[in-house]
Amino acid sequence: MVGERATARIPDNWRWVVTTRVAVWLALVVALLSVVTGIINIEQSGADFGPIAPHVPEAVQAAVGFTGALTGFLMVASALALRRGLRAGWWATLVLLPVTAIQGLLQGSPYSVPLIALSVLSIPTLLLTRRRFDRQLSLSTTQIAAGGALAGVQLYGTVGAYTLREEFDGLSTLLDAFYFTLITSSTVGYGDIGPETEEAMLFTMSVVVLGVASFGIAVGALVGPAIQARLTKTLGKMTESELAELDDHVLVLGYGELTEPIIDELGAETPFAVVVRDGETADELGERDVPVVRGNPSDEAPLQRAGIDRARAALVATNHDAEDALAILTARELAPEIRIVAAATDRENTGKLERAGADAVISPAVLGGHLLVRSAMNGGSSNLLDRILAGE
Repeated sequence: MVGERATARIPDNWRWVVTTRVAVWLALVVALLSVVTGIINIEQSGADFGPIAPHVPEAVQAAVGFTGALTGFLMVASALALRRGLRAGWWATLVLLPVTAIQGLLQGSPYSVPLIALSVLSIPTLLLTRRRFDRQLSLSTTQIAAGGALAGVQLYGTVGAYTLREEFDGLSTLLDAFYFTLITSSTVGYGDIGPETEEAMLFTMSVVVLGVASFGIAVGALVGPAIQARLTKTLGKMTESELAELDDHVLVLGYGELTEPIIDELGAETPFAVVVRDGETADELGERDVPVVRGNPSDEAPLQRAGIDRARAALVATNHDAEDALAILTARELAPEIRIVAAATDRENTGKLERAGADAVISPAVLGGHLLVRSAMNGGSSNLLDRILAGE
C-alpha cells in the first residue's frame, strides 16, 4: 500500500524533471567552483600546477583569478535561465562551460582540478538535455531600448574618452577609456583618471548625466520586471498587470483531481486563472506558466484580485465538497450573475452545492456510471462516449 502511494506520487514526466534538474544543478555547482577557485587564485604569484603551467604568460596568470570569479557569477545567471527552461540559458551555459574549464586549466592550481573535471563532464549532460530547454526569451521593446541605451552610453564614453586621451590624466589605452566610462557613468569615480581641460570636463559631465540616466532606465526596465515576477511568485499570485488584463475569463477555484483535465481543456485559447491555497501547488503551477493566484478560494480578497466581477464563469472541482460550498457562496456573493459549475465528489452533496449557489452540479461518479452502462447496453453506439474518448 505504501509503495503504491509512493509510486502514484511520481509524476509521469519524471525523466524530464530529473534530467532538467541535473543539468541545472551541475551548472550551479560549476558556478560555485568557478567563484571559489577564482577567489583563491586571485593572489597567486604564478601558475605552478599542471603540464602547461610553465607556459602560461604572466598577464594571463594575473587575469585568470578575477575573471574566474566573474565567469562564475555569469554561470549563476545562466543556471537561473536554465531553471526557467530558456533556450538562451542553454546556449549561455554551453558557451561558459568550456570557458570555466579553460580558466581552471590556466589557473594552474590543484584547487582548480574539480572545476575542470566537472565543467568537462557537464557538457555531454547539457547536450543530451537540449530539447528540455525550448522556451524563448521574450524581451519587451522597452527592455531592448533600455539595454541599447546602456550599451550606447558605454560605447560613447569609451570612444570619446580615448579620442580625448591627451586631455585626461592617467588615460592612455582603450581599456583605460572603458574603465573611465564605467566608473564615471556608474558614479563610482575613484579619481585616478581626471580631466585636465574644459573640453574634457564637459565630456565627463555628459558621461555622468547620460550614464546615470541609462543605468536608472536599465535597472527599472530590465531588473524591475524580474524582481516583480519573483516577488509575485513568492507571494503566490499573478502580477498586477497580468491580473488587470484578465477579462471574460474562467476562474478555477481550488485544486483537485479534476483540475489538471480542466486546465488541459481550457488550454491556451480560453483565458483562465486558478485560485489555490496551497503554496507548493501554486509554485508548481507557476513553474508551468499556469496563471495562478495564491489564496483561499472561499475568501473574498483572492477572488477580487482574480477579477471575478469580470469573469465569464467559475469552475469548482476539488475533492472536498464542504470547501467547494464555501467557495461557491463567496463567488456568488461577489458576482451574482456569474455562471458557476461545480463537481460533487459525493453525489449526496449535489443538492447542497446547488443550494450554495451553483448553476450546475455534476457528479463525476454518477456521470461515469451512466456512460459505462450506456456504452455496454448500446453495444458501443454511444456517440457521446465516443466523442469524449476521442477528445472532442
